[in-house]
Amino acid sequence: MPSNGYDYDLVVLGSGPAGQKGAICAAKLRKKVAIVEKKWELGGVCVHSGTIPSKTLREAVLYLSGFRERTFYGQNYQLKDRVSMADLTFRVDAVIKRECEVIQSQLHRNGVVPIDGYGRFADAHTIEVETIDGTKRITSDNFLIATGTRPASDSHYKIDGSHIFNSDQLLALTDVPRELVVVGAGVIGLEYASMLAALGVKITLLDARPTILDFIDREIMDSLQFQLRHLGMVFRLGEKVVTCDYDTERGRVVAVLESGKHVHGDGLLFTVGRQANTDKLNLESAGLKPADRGKLEVNDSFQTAAPNIYAAGDVIGFPALASTSMEQGRIASCNMFGVPAKMRPQFFPYGIYTIPEISICGQTEEQLTKDKVPYEVGIARYSEIAKGQMLGDGDGMLKLLFHSDTLKLLGVHIIGDRAAEIVHIGQAVLSFGGTIEYFRDTVFNYPTMAEAFKVAALDGLNKL
Repeated sequence: MPSNGYDYDLVVLGSGPAGQKGAICAAKLRKKVAIVEKKWELGGVCVHSGTIPSKTLREAVLYLSGFRERTFYGQNYQLKDRVSMADLTFRVDAVIKRECEVIQSQLHRNGVVPIDGYGRFADAHTIEVETIDGTKRITSDNFLIATGTRPASDSHYKIDGSHIFNSDQLLALTDVPRELVVVGAGVIGLEYASMLAALGVKITLLDARPTILDFIDREIMDSLQFQLRHLGMVFRLGEKVVTCDYDTERGRVVAVLESGKHVHGDGLLFTVGRQANTDKLNLESAGLKPADRGKLEVNDSFQTAAPNIYAAGDVIGFPALASTSMEQGRIASCNMFGVPAKMRPQFFPYGIYTIPEISICGQTEEQLTKDKVPYEVGIARYSEIAKGQMLGDGDGMLKLLFHSDTLKLLGVHIIGDRAAEIVHIGQAVLSFGGTIEYFRDTVFNYPTMAEAFKVAALDGLNKL
């Protein structure tokens, strides 16, 4: 039974990756747990408008466009002459439905009580939940805020959901645009821009910053930009949008840039920033004040300024990945119930699902140079790997960074097919502090993409 006479030991607000894993972890610690979410939104942004839909869309694009097969069957090869939004969303809808069923089953098996509605704080131990039957007051010893984020807005853009739209609205379009302006060259903007470019959509990518994704190794980013330009994508970096309107007479979106350029397309996708979903939680009643864009500040245990209220996932900001959010939710529950746990951020793998995809773990060349660490580089090119040739990816590469003296692995950087899958081999070696001799001395299945680790290690060792 809950302590101190409360209804629950833990109430979780939000059912995305952080909320799910936080709730299940607490339930496994034999705590009475409830999770507050609208029934049709179970799984949160991750399942309904973010990670799952975008990555499923990517698979649909690769399959229907025949993109992976063009190396063998010609650049004009396509499974369908014209791919519609209905073709793309068919797979997305099926996967979302299945994911919701899986999440519902997991919560049920672990005894987590679902509460259908939206919650807001009345005080630090009480929330009011708006349900179809009216307002319900619920008390809890602890709370975990995992309400996620939504696309940010900007007064320069009159978002209407059809001509000028954000990432949440993209899948609701009736047609695939022929020309698209994408504003924001962050992870979301790049992922959607590359997917649509693979379908043959003419993309113009705008960003106010002169460089993109500065936390990614520069050589990897240079390769991505080269391959996206090969798909016909135009980059306009260091450019600010002054005005943006839909011209009804011409049926075109026109964006006027600070430099005087006019950029136009059938539509415009706005992907600059995310806003935390905390504005309706009445946080002041719980003694909390959100930071920039509604985000919550937490300590290493994911505890907010209110001792019994924790927060995890996108609502606390960077890195805002489904994978890290899951771990944050679990660790928050461990700490609130006396099972100390910590994150190991230096070994987070990052997966960026552009076409081609990117995945990294550990330090970059730029970081090592700045820190004056002597290092060497080993590279394996997909064109040298039998499996890479079979997959039709001749442009991919795997890059290992290691200490010149100790041979200790320092970073793994991959661009190309299966990057987000095979990076975990390098992550494991980084985690136990291994050297690249591990890759040299290990037998990998042949032919596989994993073999690239051995090829890169031998390349690096040959340079010493």
